[in-house]
Amino acid sequence: MHKESHMMSYGYTPEWSEGSVKPPIFQTSTFVFKTAEEGKRFFEVAYGKSELNAKEEIGLIYSRINNPNMQILEERLAILEGSESAAAFESGMSAISTTMLSYLKPGDVLIYGNPVYGGTHHFITHFLKDIGVKILPFSSTTKNDEILKQLKTKEFSGTVKMIYFESPANPTNTLFDLEELHKLKSTLNSKLNNDVMLIMDNTYLGPIWQSPLKFGVDAVCYSATKFLNGHSDVIAGCVMGSKSVISQIKTLRTFLGSMIAPYTAWLLTRSLETLHLRMSKQGENAEKVVDFLIKHKSIKAVSFPGIESMGTQQNEIFKRQCKGAGAMISFDVYGGEKEAFRVLNKLKLIKLAVSLGSNESLAQHPHSMTHADVPDDIKEKLGINKGLIRLSVGIENVNDIINDLNQALKEI
Repeated sequence: MHKESHMMSYGYTPEWSEGSVKPPIFQTSTFVFKTAEEGKRFFEVAYGKSELNAKEEIGLIYSRINNPNMQILEERLAILEGSESAAAFESGMSAISTTMLSYLKPGDVLIYGNPVYGGTHHFITHFLKDIGVKILPFSSTTKNDEILKQLKTKEFSGTVKMIYFESPANPTNTLFDLEELHKLKSTLNSKLNNDVMLIMDNTYLGPIWQSPLKFGVDAVCYSATKFLNGHSDVIAGCVMGSKSVISQIKTLRTFLGSMIAPYTAWLLTRSLETLHLRMSKQGENAEKVVDFLIKHKSIKAVSFPGIESMGTQQNEIFKRQCKGAGAMISFDVYGGEKEAFRVLNKLKLIKLAVSLGSNESLAQHPHSMTHADVPDDIKEKLGINKGLIRLSVGIENVNDIINDLNQALKEI
């Protein structure tokens, strides 16, 4: 079956729950074992003391380890991504931080793409750096040879363990070349005899418009709060990848306690049923909004995957690795922060709020809000200007979205 059909029932057996057509919420902390021997076996597997046999399945133990709502959600997320396994978390940041901590230790080197979401940037440049992880930033235009050259310096002596990036990057919509980054990983593995993890945040395009695992990415992270949920009523995160990769992440999740709660998992499972419909409508709306913004006299530049102004290199990457442009638009207004604020304050239908990917359209000011912690010189270098507005296009009537933008832009 197609993925959108699987989102209705995959991983759930109604007969096990009184015939309920939808999974009930398993709001329980613990589960009853049939025998003490069964409980012993479940814990042997859960704590990695033993592997599952070919026809064996681990049973339910404790909701920090497993829960029916979490398992149903994870099976559907894996189907969506085309991965072997998935791990669900209580937030996007817990998914990202747990993934990084699963593979990084003091003295290791993390190569990370700039820009990234402000929370991710803070975690990398403050927490990871403070505990002794060496961090090397790069941009979408950085050549692999330049990165390899920097790694030879004394500053980055150590084991390269991870390459982490977002594509498209938040908030500039910059695409990173997955083929080139896979080549970088392969080069590092062969030259340094390492096992480098290639990790990507795919929140902007989601599993609908981009499939990173097909390009050799080891694990894909999401803020499931965004498009995957799409209703501005859930905070959640997830990571998808091979069984071996996700198993290591899940092991740390068990002891950090950053697993998703049953009710949150239930809500997110509900949202996945309409994911294809929502994201298709949002993508259609975004393309029409972009056409309007490109022609508006008060706008200096528009950033959106696939449009001519993104440049030849970016568009070549877009054609190779993306199935759609998404619903995230960034546009730079003349006059800097003052004029950007005037536009934001004048919006009526579009909500002035952070987050993205929801049914309702949302707009915010990255320079002073989501990326406030990023140093100003880095923001300027990356194109996160004071006049930049980030717009997440919703499912409203597109003419109403455009009319709202038009009346707000008249302020400048």
